[in-house]
Amino acid sequence: MQIPTGILPAIRRMKDFEEALQTTSKYVIFLETKLSQLTQLVRHARRCRKKVLIHFDLIQGLKADEHGMEFLIHVIKPDGVLSTRGNVIQLAKKHHLLAIQRMFLLDSLALKNNIKLVKRSQPDCIEVLPGLVPTMIQMVQKETGLPIIAGGLIRQQEDITTALKAGAIAVSTSERHLWQ
Repeated sequence: MQIPTGILPAIRRMKDFEEALQTTSKYVIFLETKLSQLTQLVRHARRCRKKVLIHFDLIQGLKADEHGMEFLIHVIKPDGVLSTRGNVIQLAKKHHLLAIQRMFLLDSLALKNNIKLVKRSQPDCIEVLPGLVPTMIQMVQKETGLPIIAGGLIRQQEDITTALKAGAIAVSTSERHLWQ
């Protein structure tokens, strides 16, 4: 299973979809969409030779249980999922999908609880949000030993450079001007 690296276009609005397909990134991330649209979007992305990551928690109409995961795997066929939920990460791993645990660093208690969750769910990598705190990127990587994707509030090239220098292997952003 290949872990994504570099800049990862995160599609929040469908008007950004075509532009994301034109980037050099091997991956696209669907952050928000309706379940009814997802099959066609993934097929189109595949025709453009993109690997697809789906933020499981943000897909309208998709339930975070075994049946929802089976539907996703057999009908939608993504390369991986992102989620804040440990059960979704465990289901993704069970079904051999790339599993990316999203970790929101709100305060020290959230950090502690997220580290525990990561140790239980054992994702393939972690997306740290916000991705603007280099010391937290380094600390989470050291604590978990997992590859880190920096995401959230990435708005300028300097943010990408800082996150990558801190040890992140990739940066996800919905800011189109940073996708190239």
